[in-house]
Amino acid sequence: MLKKLHSNMSYLFLCLCLMPLMAVTQENQDQELDEIYVTATRLSALLRDSARSVSIIDQEQIQNATQKLALDEVLAGVPGLYMQNRYNFAQDLRISLRGFGARSAFGIRGIKVIVDGIPETLPDGQAGVDSIDLGSAKRIEVIRGPASSHYGNAAGGVIAIESESGRNPAFIQTTFSGGDLGYKKYQIKTGGKNEKMDYLLNISSQDLTGFREHSKSEGTLFNGKFGFQINPSDRFNVAINHTDQPMAQDPGGINLAQVSANRASARDRNLSYDSGESLSQTRIGMVYEQNRDNGNLIIRNYYVTRDFSNKLPFKGGGSVNINRFFYGLGVQYDFNELLPENYNFTVGFDADRQDDDRKRYDNNSGIIGALTFDQQEKVSSNGLFAQGSYKNGNWSFSTGIRFDEVKFDIQDRFLSNGDDSGEVDFDAISPSLGLNYQLGNSIIFGNISSSFETPTTTELANPDSSGGFNSALKPQKANNIEIGFKSNYQNLLYEVAVFEIDLKDELTPYELESSPGRTFYSNVGKSSRSGIESALTWNIQSNFVIDLSYTWSDFTFDQFIDQNGKNFAGSKLPGLPESFAYFGIRYKSDDQLNVNFNVNYSGDLFANNANSVEVPSYVVSNFRLSYDFQQEDWMIMPYLGVNNLFDEEFNSNIRINAYGGRYYEPAPGRNSYLGVTLNYNF
Repeated sequence: MLKKLHSNMSYLFLCLCLMPLMAVTQENQDQELDEIYVTATRLSALLRDSARSVSIIDQEQIQNATQKLALDEVLAGVPGLYMQNRYNFAQDLRISLRGFGARSAFGIRGIKVIVDGIPETLPDGQAGVDSIDLGSAKRIEVIRGPASSHYGNAAGGVIAIESESGRNPAFIQTTFSGGDLGYKKYQIKTGGKNEKMDYLLNISSQDLTGFREHSKSEGTLFNGKFGFQINPSDRFNVAINHTDQPMAQDPGGINLAQVSANRASARDRNLSYDSGESLSQTRIGMVYEQNRDNGNLIIRNYYVTRDFSNKLPFKGGGSVNINRFFYGLGVQYDFNELLPENYNFTVGFDADRQDDDRKRYDNNSGIIGALTFDQQEKVSSNGLFAQGSYKNGNWSFSTGIRFDEVKFDIQDRFLSNGDDSGEVDFDAISPSLGLNYQLGNSIIFGNISSSFETPTTTELANPDSSGGFNSALKPQKANNIEIGFKSNYQNLLYEVAVFEIDLKDELTPYELESSPGRTFYSNVGKSSRSGIESALTWNIQSNFVIDLSYTWSDFTFDQFIDQNGKNFAGSKLPGLPESFAYFGIRYKSDDQLNVNFNVNYSGDLFANNANSVEVPSYVVSNFRLSYDFQQEDWMIMPYLGVNNLFDEEFNSNIRINAYGGRYYEPAPGRNSYLGVTLNYNF
């Protein structure tokens, strides 16, 4: 690893050595690290005591003057987290965390997404973000690095989102906003609280014409959260979410010549086949929490229905319809009295089920044709886990282990071309070990963790047959070693982490000439990932906050011969830059003027496994401004924003290994929006 890191490590190593000395010599130190709790690790702990790289985003950063189009608006400053595809709602936001998720053609892979304690990630490992309501999000925690000992399958990292709860006094709030690219958004939110109950309801509607041809999207989202305080020690939370997205057009990827001729153009086949998707999803989740002197009990239960249909840019089986039902039960118990004061221990299990009714039809130039594929896909996931921690003076230790079993069962109902029914079983044991040492007001930490990731039902599609599973695919497994440093002195919060991840059987995408636009998957023999992540937040006393983050990484295929016999050993992982960075300035005056200016840098990246196509770097700047007018029980907040302030030409997404050089999805130039929020307290 040192050979890979030496050129980038020198200055960070110097910082790592000097920061503890600076931290312990400061007086009147801020105690913020002693006040922030991390809950996404399942065993709740102070951020100071967590031997993991964790980033936390608060409500002000999430909601103030943002468009709330996608998570990348609010997570852009998280080191190690790389995001693309804000403007293509048919493909979803592409999120990569230390390389996990980079392969995704649509949706999120390799990252566990949790909303209000309920998994948004399916038992097969796929997650979507179309039902996440940023308009009522209170807090986001990001665990950077493998966390399968906590959450099992597809936990190369964790994004945990917590919705607002009702507050006192009760309120009603409306927001109206609009702008370039046909952007329109309406939102109404209300909430309240008394001794026994609190509630929060939010409904929003959004339209976006988009920058490119054939990129229009429409959607309505409802999010509700109800809390019942049964007694001082028992609480019952209910979260209800519904999203209806009747239209999300897909303009497709285009080649370099088309980009040069017209950045706003769509791929011709995506137009002729009316490529895009529609969906409707309803989720209800329940979490019961019992806190007693001898221990704490958490029980979660959820049910989700999802109707999904799309049209892909080819005829044979180019129209997909999925009726999905997934549900789960989880139990966790934290021991208190049975253990000495400095020990914490928790055990639990998760049982999740997925039932997909999947059909494919011919896509006759946008018109649904004959049935070509019909199968029932069932996934069951069972996991048992235990975690413990011990603190002794300046030292703290944490450990965890989890066993998971994931089963795929397919029943082929389209028998005219043979019966492709079958089963595929995967299992894994995922351990982790962490160590913290407190040095004054600073922390040095290290951890060893692991993750495993099964192919999803979509990724298991068989390229050699119309049905069944690709039995050659194996789960992807990773081992992570990380050391890091966190420091908090005066108004400066600083962190740096160095990691190395070794992967076996990494899953990578490719396309076939016979089905351009449809993605299949194969395993890489071995690959390795090394990187440095650093972040700094400086609260200047004159109401300024400066945020900085920088990520450098080296993600390399060590052994990789693809399905065509081509050897890509030594190639870099496509779709990710070697380095990316964030710089932001936030200002909040005493009379509630808010100004936010940020700059995002993305380095060069490769578009294919062969590294023969390089996508150039870019720098994009964004600006937001808002002002709160307070008058007794009323609050009025007008706001404005400008995206891509200096009109940079760049790509919002790169389609990895796309056939025919169709790698590029150009991003819009400078675009702006205006809005106003009105709030009344009862």
